[in-house]
Amino acid sequence: MAAISLRKGNTRLPPEVNRVLYVRNLPFNISSEEMYDIFGKYGAIRQIRIGTSKETRGTAFVVYEDIYDAKTAVDHLSGFNVANRYLIVLYYQQSKISKKVDLKKKEDELARMQEKYGIPSSKDK
Repeated sequence: MAAISLRKGNTRLPPEVNRVLYVRNLPFNISSEEMYDIFGKYGAIRQIRIGTSKETRGTAFVVYEDIYDAKTAVDHLSGFNVANRYLIVLYYQQSKISKKVDLKKKEDELARMQEKYGIPSSKDK
């Protein structure tokens, strides 16, 4: 009901709100059916991607059809207890992720150049 009243008014959403949610602190053995059960209560879901590699276990991306459904899910599921773990539900922000990737690439490039020209790195000191 809250989502319906949100849509009726001329509600302006904050700029970070989008349809894609980033979920952390998930139980490692959670199934996609359980994810659809938990997140599907708040609206139609387009896609759920659960992390399977060592670095991405316990995380997932949830994509809603409607931005208001995503907002409702964040409001209700942040801190939700699943298998004795409290979920961290955030709006996905591409700019933050790409900055981390760019920084890692620059650090790798710097290390290669230091090695190429025989300059000791700050880690060697």
